[in-house]
Amino acid sequence: MRAISQDALGGPEVLKLVEVDRPQPGPTEVLVRVLAAGVNPTDWKTRASGGLLRTPPPFTLGWDVSGVVEAVGLGTTLYKPGDEVFGMLRYPQGNGAYAEYVSAPARHFARKPAGLDHVHAGAVPLAALTAWQALVDTAGVRAGSRVLVHAAAGGVGHFAVQIAKARGAHVIGTASAAKHDLLRDLGADELIDYRTEDFTERVRDVDAVLDTIGGDYGPRSLRTLREGGTLVSLALSLLAPELDRQAAEQGVRSESMLVEPDHAAMRALAALTEADRLRVEVAAVMPLSDAAKAHELGESGHTTGKIVLTVPE
Repeated sequence: MRAISQDALGGPEVLKLVEVDRPQPGPTEVLVRVLAAGVNPTDWKTRASGGLLRTPPPFTLGWDVSGVVEAVGLGTTLYKPGDEVFGMLRYPQGNGAYAEYVSAPARHFARKPAGLDHVHAGAVPLAALTAWQALVDTAGVRAGSRVLVHAAAGGVGHFAVQIAKARGAHVIGTASAAKHDLLRDLGADELIDYRTEDFTERVRDVDAVLDTIGGDYGPRSLRTLREGGTLVSLALSLLAPELDRQAAEQGVRSESMLVEPDHAAMRALAALTEADRLRVEVAAVMPLSDAAKAHELGESGHTTGKIVLTVPE
C-alpha cells in the first residue's frame, strides 16, 4: 500500500510517498481503508522533533481517520466490512493515518454520520475529542458554565466553542478580529482580539479555561478563573508543577491532558453533527501525496479549522 513516511526528522521535505506492507487486523481490531486523514499541529511537531513518539524514524504520521472497514479481526462484533467509520488512532503510539490502510482496535472508531462526508469526518476525531475530553470530562462544563477558549478559531478551538455551547455554557473566545464573524456563527458569546486586547483585563469568574497555546497563557489564565474553576492545558510543559502550585494558591485547579481514543465520546460527537450542533470547518483539502504542502500550510499559522488529506481509492 502507499503511505507517507519519513526517514529523518526535519522540515516538510522529509515526507515521502512510499510503498509499505498493508497492516493486518489483530483480535478485536478492524482494517480500515482510509479515505481521509486529518492533519493536526501535533503532526508537524512530531515530524520535526519526534514529539512524544519516542521512536526514531522511519514512521508514518497521522491519527485522524475516516474510511471504510475492509476486514475485521477475531472477536470483532461492532463492525462488518463495508461499514463507514471515523475515529482516532491511539495517541501517540498508534500513528499511521497518512496511508491507504490502518489497523486499530474497533472501539477506537464510531460509525460515520450519514450527513458527513469523509473529508469532514476525517477532520473531526483528534481535535474534537481533545475539546470534549478537556471541557466535558476534565472541566465538567455544563449549563450555566462560563468558558474561555484560547485560539478559538483553530482546530481544537472551533470544536470547543461548539461543544461548550451545546452543553449550555456561555463561551468567550480569543482570536484575531478577522475570525470573529465565524466564531459568532459557531456560537461564541464574547470575543477578544488577542492582538489588541489583554484577555486578563476583560475576563473574570469563568468556570473553565481551555489553553491550546501554552507559554504565559496558562499563568495568565489562572487569574480569570472563579474559585473552584479549572484550567485545562494542552501544551505539556516542564513548568506544569509550578502552574499547579499557583493554581492551588488561587483556589483553582490546573490540569494538563493528552487526548485518548474514546468510543463513547466519538458517538456523542457524531450525534452532535447529526443534530447540526457541531460544524466542521475545513481550511484545505489536499491529496495524500501533498502531505508536505499540507504541513507547510499548517505551520504558516494562517488556517481556520482543519486541513485534510484525501486518499484516492
